[in-house]
Amino acid sequence: EWVDVVIDDRLPVKGKDLLFVHSAEGNEFWSALLEKAYAKLNGCYEALSGGSTSEGFEDFTGGVTEWYDLQKPPRDLYSIIGKALERGSLMGCSINITSASHREAVTFKQLVKGHAYSLTGAEEVHYHRSLVKLVRLRNPWGETEWTGAWSDNADEWNKIDQSQRDKMRVKLEDGEFWMSFDDFRREFNRLEICNLTADTLKSNKISKWSTAIYTGEWRKGSTAGGCRNFPATFWINPQFKIGLEEEDEEREGAERGCSLLVALMQKDRRRLRSEGKNMETIGFALYEVPDEFVGRSGVHLKRDFFLTHQSRALSEQFINLREVSSRLTLPRGEYIIVPSTFEPNHNADFCLRVFTEKSSQSQELDDVISVELEDEPPEAEIDDKFKALFRQLSGEGMQISVNQLQTILNRVVSKHKDLQTDGFGLDSCRTMVNLMDKDGDAKLGLMEFNILWNKIRKWLGIFRQYDLDKSGTMNAYEMRLALDSAGFKLNNHMHNLMILRFSEPDLSINFDNFICCLIRLETMYRQFRMMDTDRDGFVTFNVLQWVTMTMFA
Repeated sequence: EWVDVVIDDRLPVKGKDLLFVHSAEGNEFWSALLEKAYAKLNGCYEALSGGSTSEGFEDFTGGVTEWYDLQKPPRDLYSIIGKALERGSLMGCSINITSASHREAVTFKQLVKGHAYSLTGAEEVHYHRSLVKLVRLRNPWGETEWTGAWSDNADEWNKIDQSQRDKMRVKLEDGEFWMSFDDFRREFNRLEICNLTADTLKSNKISKWSTAIYTGEWRKGSTAGGCRNFPATFWINPQFKIGLEEEDEEREGAERGCSLLVALMQKDRRRLRSEGKNMETIGFALYEVPDEFVGRSGVHLKRDFFLTHQSRALSEQFINLREVSSRLTLPRGEYIIVPSTFEPNHNADFCLRVFTEKSSQSQELDDVISVELEDEPPEAEIDDKFKALFRQLSGEGMQISVNQLQTILNRVVSKHKDLQTDGFGLDSCRTMVNLMDKDGDAKLGLMEFNILWNKIRKWLGIFRQYDLDKSGTMNAYEMRLALDSAGFKLNNHMHNLMILRFSEPDLSINFDNFICCLIRLETMYRQFRMMDTDRDGFVTFNVLQWVTMTMFA
């Protein structure tokens, strides 16, 4: 998103000289003012230290960057450069240095090491009865140009068609020059391409990318599942579906299929440096959607899917950079992108951007909130043994109070040595009574206690089934599986809230908190369904209804 930053014109100086970015002209200050706005956005000037060309490209254009090692280029790199120029992308290239002393050292053919060049054009020319690929570069210094083949005064220009020569040839010492693509790959080491989003491209003549942008979060215990090395938790990461509908136009040397560029960025990490938080190690995996889920939405794929299916593509590596990106070519179809940190339980915010050559459809995959409600049996179906038990527990009043419920439940759980629990507290029992009490007398009658009792027995079985490590408690991931088995479909946001509300500091959930969570979920969902008379997923509350519901929930 674009952010407006308001600054004043007070700039840091030492003596009479600007401390940081400055112009050789003494009366030119736009660059220093822009730098101040950038520093304010990131928290301070110190936060701007370090980084790469790609970060500057992206922050000032909103584009997404990919980079290529020119010593190991893809087979269709020249085609990629051509497409980038058609789309108005920004391109920079550089020559690696092996030590600080080599920075801005000039080579024999007048190329500057450790220096950022712009790549501004690409053309093919007929030379000696063959087609030669050329690229046009610019040195931002405005001087010191390449002196090899196809340089400004090179003899090669005299041996091509005059009209093409007049159109392409650069004769001024302005820092811009041509060189052959082979020389470019041989002399330079790194190429960065910043693909601009459609909102930054003004010309109607420029082909535009189809873009999709999603923001999300990894949260410990609910959506931070780590990479595929952690199969028990990988599936809880956020999931995004993209449908590739059209193949690219045919280009020489290019692979047939649908090309896309996937970029995963972690947000606000420069600003968080002051809190001791460094870049997380991030990456993503891409899977083909199985036939049974094609065309469906509102489905978060579970652990079994990822245990039995291989990824179709991966980010080139998991790395602690602000952004990782990969250019892919895939057949038409639907795919799932799963962004993650390398290890689970690392909190961070992220932005996922997907650029496609042709139109595409995309969406976040998340479960739609729903609860499978069972019909409550009539009193006539309650068996005589339970009625006798209820009379014994409730006494002459034939109703069970909050204190009585606490005694009953704690007596029951104390017999189950495999459950780790502190016992049901008075507040938990009061919440259960308030949620189950239908006649408003703050006690449970026979029907109400029967419903609660049956639910606890059912949920005890589920708790034991999904306590996979037999620790007597559930971790956050086991809790998610248990909720799904109990009929509660929740989205990522709700799972995060459940963990925050009902877990211990170590993110474990004991039996009493598990029961309280499920009773609260089911009761509140029943209440909503009762008020949603037209089944459109929306209800209107007056003040009395809202306060009554929330005070007794």
